Amino acid sequence: MQLSSKLNTPTTRNEIKNSTIYCLSGRFYAINFILLAFLALVFLWWSRNESLDIAISQMWFDSATMTFPLQHNRWLDLINHRLLKDVIIAGAVLLLLRGLYQRNGRRILVGLLFGMGPLVIGILKAHSAHSCPWDLAMFGGKAATFALLDAAPVNSGPGQCFPGGHASSGFAVMALFFLWWPERPGRALLALCAGIALGLLMGYGQVMRGAHFFSHNLWAGWWVWLSQMLIFAGVSYWVNKTRKTKRDGST
Repeated sequence: MQLSSKLNTPTTRNEIKNSTIYCLSGRFYAINFILLAFLALVFLWWSRNESLDIAISQMWFDSATMTFPLQHNRWLDLINHRLLKDVIIAGAVLLLLRGLYQRNGRRILVGLLFGMGPLVIGILKAHSAHSCPWDLAMFGGKAATFALLDAAPVNSGPGQCFPGGHASSGFAVMALFFLWWPERPGRALLALCAGIALGLLMGYGQVMRGAHFFSHNLWAGWWVWLSQMLIFAGVSYWVNKTRKTKRDGST
């Protein structure tokens, strides 16, 4: 009774509301895994078909000069490739530092989630044999293109271009969903949509430069959300299990 009374005071309730790492429902994860499985099939078809990727990239390719005219565009490089990425990184660092200062576990976790998605993408890119469009023979380079899951040809080029690394910085903003859910679901869903839009926007800027195929960015968003969701699920389960064990032990 004493513990129950303590947990139900207004002061304690606000403290829990602001800082506790909560557990999402099994229904939430089931819906998301079904959606990710469906999207994986769509993206796999898109990547293996290749014609859609090539058609989109050809819109920004000059066949007369065999180059992507916007490859070295100052504004695409400065604003899309550098400034937006730097702003997102700075925001994530500030969120993490604020969480550490306030000893707010949820803010700390979300700040770390910002970096986890791009980290996973970086690892996948490092082991990828797929080269960027500007390196491919059809776009003025020397490398051969091949469909996702096919064996890499001998002349596959420098590789390390799948999934889209730059787009992952924009998709990382989806981590804010976990900061505001469940107290502010509207804001959480808005943050999720903003992260998706930002990732697609930043990724398409790279498509215009010839740095990526569009499907590279779709897969980047897929991997970022999957990694953020799995890490949040694991950490929240462990934290709440530990908290429950301590509470049961103190009663």
